[in-house]
Amino acid sequence: MKEKEFTEQDSLELITQMIQQSKRNMKVGNGNILLCYGYPAVILSVVVYFLVHTTGNSVWAALWFLMFTPSLWIAFRKKKDVSVITHMDKAINSTWRILGQLFFLTVIGLALFGYLAGKCNFGLMLPLSLLYAGIGVAITGIISDFKLMVYSPLVAFAISIYMLASMVTGKEVSDWWNLLFGVSFLVMMIIPGHSLNRKMLTSC
Repeated sequence: MKEKEFTEQDSLELITQMIQQSKRNMKVGNGNILLCYGYPAVILSVVVYFLVHTTGNSVWAALWFLMFTPSLWIAFRKKKDVSVITHMDKAINSTWRILGQLFFLTVIGLALFGYLAGKCNFGLMLPLSLLYAGIGVAITGIISDFKLMVYSPLVAFAISIYMLASMVTGKEVSDWWNLLFGVSFLVMMIIPGHSLNRKMLTSC
């Protein structure tokens, strides 16, 4: 029995189908993963800023750990909704898994070194979290061939560099940096998230 030759056109069609499937798999419920993390980040940025600014107590910044609550809902939805998993999906999931591990390693490292030094400062978490999230969004955009996701993290990169440069020069972490964090997630997650939803609706 003669096997059918796999032409260049077939390869391009297969890659296109995998990209489209990966984009569809990013959808969770009526939105997508970008929106599930983007909106909580923006809301938390306003809440944390207000509480820290009015009370003068930076302990309220611990509310940022609520950012991980959407991941529980996303994991539940993924188990409930069975979909085709492509190699691109695996690459995207692996990227975010590594960045998540890097985030937790950073938290543990800052806590450990802070304990040894007698002073714990989690101010670095804002710029580093922006860098980690921005890298994840950009890589996801490259894999899924969605250019808005590739370039929107540039805002987060610029803000994180500003924060790091300010800390190096001896400036204290400002409470309004929380708002900058929210703006970054608005640009690199919420806007691309809605754009992706519209794109998927028009392609169906």
